[in-house]
Amino acid sequence: MLTGPVWPVAKTAKELPVSDQIAVSFAAKNAPAEGVVLVFAEEGPKLTPSAKDLDKKAKGLLVRAANITAFRGKKDSSVDLLAPQGLKFARLVLVGTGKTSAYSAEDWLNLGGSVRGMLTGREAPAAHIFVESADGKIAPADVARFALGTVLRGYTFQKYKSKKPKKNGAGDTNDRALKRIVIHCADPKAAQRAFAADNAIASGVTLARDLVNEPANVLGPAEFAARARALTKSGVLVEVLSENALKKLGMGALLAVGQGSDRPSHVVVMQWKGAGARGGDPIVIVGKGVTFDTGGISLKPAAGMEDMKGDMAGAACVVGLMQALAQRKAKVNAVGIVGLVENMPSGSAQRPGDVVKAMSGQTIEVLNTDAEGRMVLADCLWYAQQRFKPKALINLATLTGAVMVALGKEHAGLFSNNEQLTDWLIAAGKETGEKLWRLPLGPKYDKMIDSKVADMKNTGGKWGGSISAAQFLQRFIKNGMPWAHLDIAGTAMSSVDSEINRSWGSGFGVRLLDRLIVDHYEKR
Repeated sequence: MLTGPVWPVAKTAKELPVSDQIAVSFAAKNAPAEGVVLVFAEEGPKLTPSAKDLDKKAKGLLVRAANITAFRGKKDSSVDLLAPQGLKFARLVLVGTGKTSAYSAEDWLNLGGSVRGMLTGREAPAAHIFVESADGKIAPADVARFALGTVLRGYTFQKYKSKKPKKNGAGDTNDRALKRIVIHCADPKAAQRAFAADNAIASGVTLARDLVNEPANVLGPAEFAARARALTKSGVLVEVLSENALKKLGMGALLAVGQGSDRPSHVVVMQWKGAGARGGDPIVIVGKGVTFDTGGISLKPAAGMEDMKGDMAGAACVVGLMQALAQRKAKVNAVGIVGLVENMPSGSAQRPGDVVKAMSGQTIEVLNTDAEGRMVLADCLWYAQQRFKPKALINLATLTGAVMVALGKEHAGLFSNNEQLTDWLIAAGKETGEKLWRLPLGPKYDKMIDSKVADMKNTGGKWGGSISAAQFLQRFIKNGMPWAHLDIAGTAMSSVDSEINRSWGSGFGVRLLDRLIVDHYEKR
């Protein structure tokens, strides 16, 4: 078996807490409500049954307010009433939803995020949301997806804020924060059951976001490994391989990247055996974990280098995914592998022109030390195939700026040698809103990384940079192995604001890969 000594990682996981989440619960539509109350109206406007009931109790207040403000129930519109007359609420909001009959799962998710964005807790610590359509019918799974949207949108990373909230006449402002959300729906028990899995996914996304948002002085390879090791509490088998173990395994490409740093490199192997012995070979997910990337001797420009604390977002996704699978007790055998290094310039750093030997036995001419992530992945991908014989192999990495030039920040790049796996991933992306766009591979692209002095060089030049990086990775994939590479440089860090995320780190990939596993790899 390809393994090695387990490095004794210091127990520093408690220094990297998963962010607190506001309590979300479910209640019947006729259950009492207080504080802030939100009801829906479809385009027209067509009030939902609960909205009609409140309008009747308030003697037509909602209808009058809609008429005065020209509210038509269109998506992303609302009518906001403070201390509504005739109702014992601090605030009442009529939210426009458009036509819910045309909603996808992503639409319900985004609606939950948008509604959560309306809630501050200033008026009351509790918010009651009546989730229904004009005809009163919404599937429990859609209610759960709405709830997931509220949780994801509520994420904040304020661990390093030192200023304490100021006192005011009502007491400490912390007392005026939102503390719980109650979702009223037709079948609260069914919605709660459906939300159990979504809540596990939210935990995984939160963990991934926390890791990406951490500064590199706090989260180096050792500290990241400690955070991954904390998954043992959820039933994940975790091994942390030391530099000595990696040397014995022959991971020369990965070690070359980290040799310029004072912080030792590691590989973490996480196993979730939810399907047992009958579940067969695992699906294996590999993540790039460069905890900070200066570019090495091929130093990056100073402007924007601070963002390179997020160059481990692929590894963060893998850890978050393993957390989600364990928490929801997924009936699948899955392995997560992350290569953790810091790429620094120093007297011991690798140089442009060096030739290193990867675990596969292939040699690599290092033309650019800033093309380092593919070298980390090369050894991890080979190790994954040698040890686990996976039924499918997927890697994620913030690998190239070139993918952002091609796709911006709306899609991650997808490269694959397998049509079925490609179709499954694209479908999962459409379902979750974590969208992928397939880019090409081919022999002529592969020639771009041929080297005159070694088996290959680590960069193919100026053009098609994301493609030549994928071609490099493909050289470490064995014949017949279904494989996909996701270049998430544009989607996982320095994230654009969305309905469900206001964080610098998005946690991209956790929901995508969980959906893939549910649909195609989980034991029924």
